This record gives sequence, C-alpha cells and structure tokens, in this order.
Amino acid sequence: MYKTYSMELAGRTLTVDIDRVGKQANGCAFMHYGETTVLSTATASEKPRDGIDFFPCSVEYEEKFYAVGKIPGGFNKREGKASENAILTARVIDRPMRPLFPKDYRNDVTLHNMVMSVDPACRPELVAMIGTSIATTISDIPFAGPCAMTQVGMKDGEFIINPGQKDWDEGDLKLTVASTSEKVIMIEAGAKEIPEAKMIEAIYMAHDVNQTIIEFINKIAAEVGKKKHEYISCAVPEELFTAMKEIVSPEEMEKAVFTDEKQVREENIRQVTAKLEEAFADKEEWLAVLGEAVYQYQKKTVRKMILKDHKRPDGRAIDQIRPLAAEVDIIPRVHGSAMFTRGQTQICNVTTLAPLSEVQKIDGLDENITSKRYLHHYNFPSYSVGETKVSRGPGRREIGHGALAERALLPVLPSTEEFPYAIRTVSETFESNGSTSMASTCASCMSLMAAGVPIKKMVAGISCGLVTGDTDDDYIVLTDIQGLEDFFGDMDFKVTGTTEGITAIQMDIKIHGLTRPIVEEAIKRTREARLFIMDSCMKPAIAEPRKEVGQYAPKIVQIQIDPDKIGDVVGQRGKTINEIIARTGVKIDITDDGAVDVCGNDPKGMKDAIDMIQMIVSEFEEGKKYTGKVVSIKEFGAFLEFAPGKEGMVHISKIAKERINHVEDVLTLGDVVDVVCLGKDKMGRISFSIKDCQ
Repeated sequence: MYKTYSMELAGRTLTVDIDRVGKQANGCAFMHYGETTVLSTATASEKPRDGIDFFPCSVEYEEKFYAVGKIPGGFNKREGKASENAILTARVIDRPMRPLFPKDYRNDVTLHNMVMSVDPACRPELVAMIGTSIATTISDIPFAGPCAMTQVGMKDGEFIINPGQKDWDEGDLKLTVASTSEKVIMIEAGAKEIPEAKMIEAIYMAHDVNQTIIEFINKIAAEVGKKKHEYISCAVPEELFTAMKEIVSPEEMEKAVFTDEKQVREENIRQVTAKLEEAFADKEEWLAVLGEAVYQYQKKTVRKMILKDHKRPDGRAIDQIRPLAAEVDIIPRVHGSAMFTRGQTQICNVTTLAPLSEVQKIDGLDENITSKRYLHHYNFPSYSVGETKVSRGPGRREIGHGALAERALLPVLPSTEEFPYAIRTVSETFESNGSTSMASTCASCMSLMAAGVPIKKMVAGISCGLVTGDTDDDYIVLTDIQGLEDFFGDMDFKVTGTTEGITAIQMDIKIHGLTRPIVEEAIKRTREARLFIMDSCMKPAIAEPRKEVGQYAPKIVQIQIDPDKIGDVVGQRGKTINEIIARTGVKIDITDDGAVDVCGNDPKGMKDAIDMIQMIVSEFEEGKKYTGKVVSIKEFGAFLEFAPGKEGMVHISKIAKERINHVEDVLTLGDVVDVVCLGKDKMGRISFSIKDCQ
C-alpha cells in the first residue's frame, strides 16, 4: 500500500503519493497540486565515477505535451529536445539542490521530473521543485535537506503566493525563492523595476512559506524516509595538504595567486603544480588527486586573504569595480552594436531588428505564451578563456545566461504599438573572467539604444560574491567578483536594474544558505555598483536611444484598418497582398485586429504600398479625385485599377468632352489617368469620369 500526504499551500491542496509508482528509484514522489501532476524521482549510482573531481549531478525537467492535450508539432510527432523553459526550470531546481549534497560525493545522481498534467492555476515548475526535494529527502542518497521553493508574483502592488500561470505571465514580479529550514539558498527573479526594499520583503515572505513546506517534508521523511547509504569519500587526504605546505609555503601560494592578470596567475599555478608533481613522483595515490589538492590549496589561500586580510587577488578594495570601458557602433552594417569591458571580461553585443512576422514561435505547455518578440542569445567560445574546444552549440549555461540578460531588459522595452519590431540581441563573449552575463546586460542595453530601440530606461548589471567564516556573522561581501573569486567563494549574486529598481536577480551559492543581513547587503551593493556603471561608463558612450533606426535596419510604418477589410487586402489565396509586395518590394504583416505593418528600406516603395492598402480599404467618395491605370478596354468603356484588386469603370461617354466612337481613340492599356468619382449609377455601380476631372 502506498501512502498519501497532503497540505494546504496558497489556498490549494498539495498532495504527495509515496510508493505508488517508481518504486525502483532511490526516491520517488508522485505530486499533485490542483490538477497539475508531476512525477519526481531521485536516483544514484552504487559507486563513484572514476577520474572526476566534481559532483556528477544531472537535473531533468521533461515536458509531456499530452499534459495540455496537445500533439507535438513538426514531422516527428513526439517530444524532442528540451525547450528553453525546461532547461531554465532544470537550472533553477539544480541550484539549491546541488550545495546540499556532500562535497566529497562522486556518485552519479539524476533528479528527474516528468510533467504529466497541467492545471494553469498550479504551475508545474513549482510542483517539480518541491517534488525533487521530497524525492531526494526520502531517498537513501546523502542529502543535507530538505529545501523548499515558493514563487511570488505581484499584481496591482499586492504580492501573490504561488500565482497561477496567467498572473505569473502578466504580473510585475516573477520571484522564486528556495530555502532550508534556516536560510535562503537560491533566488531567481524577473521584475518590472521593483524597489530593493520591496524585493527583500517578497524574498522573506517566500522564505516564511518555505518553512511550512519543510515541516511537511520532514513529516513525510520521518515516516517513510530511507536510511542514507554509506559512500566512498573522495576528499583529499589531510596528510597530502601537510606535505604540500612543506614544499610550497602559504606565502609562496599567496604570491602565486595575488595578481590581476588571469594568464599570469595560471602560469604561476602551473609552476607550483609542476614543483609538487616532481616532489611526489613516487606517490601515485597522491598524484591521482594532486590537481584537486592544488585547487583546494588555492581556495584556502584566497579565502584567507579575503576574509582575514581583506585582500583581493587583484589588489582591489572590497567594494571596488574593475576598470570599465564602453563603446558603440564597433561593427559596421549591423542594426546596432556595442562593446562593454569590465576588467578581463569583454562582451560585444549586436542588435538585429525585423518585422513582427519574425517573432519566435513557442510550442510549449504554457498556452498563454505562443511567441517571443525579444530574444537575447549568449555565446561563450573557448577562446574567451584561452582554451581550445570544438563548438557544440549553446549548452545549458549559455541558454541560462542569455535568458538572464533577456529578463533584465524586458521591462524597459517599448510595446509593439510604440515600436513594431521583433528584436534579437546576441552577446559574443570576447574575453571572460567573471560575470559575463552582467556584462551582456550592459552591452545589450547600449546596443539596443544604438539601434534606435526606444527603451524606457537604461539597465545595468553587476555581481557580488561572498566569503564566509565559521560563524554567521563572519563574512565579507565582494563587489564585482572575478572568476577566481567566483570559483573559490561562496556566492554569485547577480542583480540587474534601472535607477528605479530591480529587473532581474539570479543567485547561486555553494553553502547551506544566506542570512538576511548578507542578502540585504548584497542587494544594496549591487544597486550602488550598477548606478556607478551607468554614470561613469555607459552614459558617456550613449546616453539615450537614437531617434531613428539605423541606415541598414528595416523601416516599419504601422497603419490601422478595419478588421473586416483584411480579406480585401489579402485577396483570394493572397493574390492581392502578394501583388502589392511584388510591385513595391516591401514586407507586409497584418494582425487579426487590423494592424498592418509595412516594412522596407525604400521610402517610396513603402509609401506606395501604404497608399495601395488605404485605397483598397477605403470607400469611393462622390466628387473625390483618384488616379488609376487602364487595365481593360471594352466597347462601352475602360476599366481602371486604383490598387491591386480594386477597380472601377469609366463609361465611353465620360472619357472625353467631345464625342468618341471608340475607347481606343483616347485610351490605351497601361495609361495612368486622373478621374473623379460620380457616385453610384442606376445599377448601383460606382462610376467614374475622366472628362469631369479635366
């Protein structure tokens, strides 16, 4: 018999079935929240993976289209590679879970979530997050949990705990907070310029809700939790550290890492490693873990320098930002470009504008979102860190960094009514030594302004780090961490925003949570830093968006027509609209509400296309003059085309002031003539006159 546990969470019932399904997994939770159903499992290998110096944990979030009653699109009617939403959700689950596993654990672990049913009022991402914690906590896998997650939205200035999909998509805040029983362990947010104090309030409101979920998980674990299994520790032997310090003194190691040049530091460490390899040549068991031992030695040295001596490896003050530089228009012929440099981190961002017909279509479980108008793509080639590696396309890290920078800029983008373009920005990493995603935010903001995108406010981003001691009040927050401080530190707290408030947060940590004073100080530091970056670096390069799009960007004019007239503009099987496009060389997009976007680089062609469309949708007015082209001649008169698909007739008696016997005596095919509308004739047809126009 299986067991079922339930709790009330944000006004809805959360139910967990244990031992109902997935019994061969180390841990399994069959989750139900409203009518959303997610199967969460945790499995681990029996033995550690050989030859690795990291914890091999894989988090999967699998979206099944049957969950929303859909068959996947495309020729292969089954789920394919993970969507961007699935990848980002897996990353959000991974970040709070990973620090809670033992640091010396090398067994393969897979945390898998399968979305089987979606109730729009109960977001499946949240259910998977909680399910992962439950499955791991009740399993026999070593884990210092549980942790819990809560999401906070905002509508009309009021917080909403675990909002439904519609409120989540349309609200002013998308905040996800993970906590242990004592501290906040992960923060992810997108926001429409939420003030710092309001954001802190929301974070700790979520933290309080998390405590009720943790109590619920602990109750389940107390009844059905398995005993944690023993594992082979892969920790570096203490005697190796002792021997290393006799060969390379702490002062010598400090000298090796104390430089602001990444390449110099790497060469110093290479020489230290070579010296140790020579000394331990006869100790194979030590040589096998020497790389990890040197890493740990560096880590202890850097942490001691920062925490005790208040010295950073590159000599900066604790709150000092690395040297900054910014410029725009560095790439010719593109629609907009900018480069942002902070120390040895350098990003070039390029903006491309296109008609709204080129928005990205999305085939996913959220029926409220079917397309994306703004895309931020991030690339991280191996040369940016001085390595050689074949490019295999964007991985989860690249997708996550791009999504963070995208989220940072979304709140300041103009509406489609204000700026009817699809927008793509691409961040190319030229050089990396920490916080490329924040450099991408700064570069993309300037690139958008250079392209003439009328963003509402400037956005900048910065990352803060952390080094902690033995007690909660023994810590130092570092502004603008470089790669070494990220690797050896305890936190990477990224915040983007305007002068008014926060637009995005992403917090990663390697310890079991942050106290409230640390969170508050990090948020305060990031505000000070991003204001400094905007004033001292970004504004001197470009202070505001350009008034017009660039020379090579498509020009778009939007007009509105009666939705009932859309069929007249399109014509039978698209004949009319294709004729307009062929004659003028423009692109035309029409929405269901009658918004018509005319896109092109030739002003005359765009004007001609607009004139044709307006002629097609307008009614002929008696006494008004028009210009038409003779397209057909009959015995009784001539037919004129005023626009593709819109014609009128001039009777033979209305062609000339004098009497004529044949239309061909005055008109030939292709003639362009001015006419005046005479209104309707006895048959109810619109008639025109050439002679009354003269």
